[in-house]
Amino acid sequence: MRFGIIGAGPIGSIISKKLVKKGHNVKIADARGIERLEGKELDGTPVSVEDAITNIEVLIISLPIKALPSIRNIIDQVGEEVTIVDTSNYYPYRDGKIEEIENGMVESVWVSNQLDRPIIKAFNNILAYTLENKGTSEDTIGRIAMAVAGNEQSQKQVVMDVVNELGFASVDSGSLSESWRQQPGTPAYCTELTKDELTKALKKANKEKAPLLRDKVMERFAEKKEVELSHRDIVNLNREIYNS
Repeated sequence: MRFGIIGAGPIGSIISKKLVKKGHNVKIADARGIERLEGKELDGTPVSVEDAITNIEVLIISLPIKALPSIRNIIDQVGEEVTIVDTSNYYPYRDGKIEEIENGMVESVWVSNQLDRPIIKAFNNILAYTLENKGTSEDTIGRIAMAVAGNEQSQKQVVMDVVNELGFASVDSGSLSESWRQQPGTPAYCTELTKDELTKALKKANKEKAPLLRDKVMERFAEKKEVELSHRDIVNLNREIYNS
C-alpha cells in the first residue's frame, strides 16, 4: 500500500519504520518543513507535506493536537478516497486548553471538525516503546491490542488490517463519537491489554472521570521526575490509576 505520514516524532517514525519493513511505500513529512528532517534517521522517503499527500491510499497524521488546525489547507487537497488516520491525544498542559474539548467535545470529533474530513482514530492508545518493540504474530497468546474508532466502516477496516499487520490485535471501538473511550484517562489508554481485556476496558471507561485521571497520572509522573521510570513502571502506573 501507499502511505503518507505527516509527523516524524516517535509514533510517526516508528509506524513508518514498521510499514517499510512490511514492504509498503511510505513517504514521511514534517509539518514545519522538510528541512526539519535533515539528519534524522528515518525509514520511508522524506518529503514535503505537499508531496506526502499525493498518490497515497492512507494518510497518517501524527502531530500534537494543537498543531492540527495549521494543516487544514494541506488536508483540503487530500483526495476523498484517502483514509485519514489521527494518532493525537489531548493534554492541556502541553497543548493549551481547547475550550470545545474542555466542554465535553470528543477529542477526535474536534480534530475531524478542524480538518473538515472524516478521520479514523488509531495508534493513540499505545506507548511508542510498545509500538516499536512489542508487536507479535497473530497466533501469539496475550497479543497486545489497539483500539480503532471511526464512522467509515470500510476505512476503519483498512486501518484495523494495518494494525494487525504491524503486530497488534485490533478492536473496533465504535464511532468517532465513542473514541473518548480510548483517550488519556481511560482503562484502555497505554495499558497494554489483550483483545478481550481491551474490549472490556473500553466498556468500563468513564467520560467524566477520564480528564481527572489523566491529570492525576501526569501529577504522579511529575512527582517521580527524579526517578528513571522503566517502561513497565509507566504501564503499571497507568493501569493503577486509570482503573481506579
